[in-house]
Amino acid sequence: MSDVYSAAPHPTYRLIPSQFPPIGLFDTVATAADLMAVMDLVGWTNDRLVASRIARLPQQEWVYGRSNASVVMAAFLHVGPTGMRFNSSELGAWYAAAEIETAAAEVAHHLRREAVARNIPEMSRVYRSYSARLDGIYLDLRGRQAERPDVYASDRYNASQQLGESVRGSDRAGVVYDSLRRREGTNVVAYRPTNVLDVVQADHFRIRVLATERRIVVQKLTSHPQE
Repeated sequence: MSDVYSAAPHPTYRLIPSQFPPIGLFDTVATAADLMAVMDLVGWTNDRLVASRIARLPQQEWVYGRSNASVVMAAFLHVGPTGMRFNSSELGAWYAAAEIETAAAEVAHHLRREAVARNIPEMSRVYRSYSARLDGIYLDLRGRQAERPDVYASDRYNASQQLGESVRGSDRAGVVYDSLRRREGTNVVAYRPTNVLDVVQADHFRIRVLATERRIVVQKLTSHPQE
């Protein structure tokens, strides 16, 4: 079967732990030179991982001088040591879902894994949500789990990371794929910060999981949460 490409779903939703407050480092600067000066001032470039990642990101793809630019750039500069499904640890990406319910299921999966790793019966965490419009053309892997079991493997990311980084190196914007955490849910990963547009912070949610059950409790918060 040949590759299929499509636009990203619209809108998309991303959940970020509220324990990591947004820092408007990129939001107000006017030029890339100003941005580097501010990063030096606050010590970001002292972090060798952050410095190496922003060096890997072409300067024409940096976003700054607009609302929530720092939230977008943080997704690319702060990455776990093993990466994620469609990106290695060398450079991050913007992951989102076509449905807020899918975004909740995705973060709940990782929260449950954390509870298991820490050997505690349950965990809860507050997340803030962002909506965004994702520009560009995406490799569309929806409905192809049987054809690409290596990419959809639940216990390893080697094949999916290799595929994702090859898409990043092409002229494509990212990958649209089926959620493994919510039936009929859709996820998308965007590789270029400049394609992440109209980012708006919305509601806060408290998500609670049990280490031994798949049940997820999602509570929409009516006021700014206190950690």
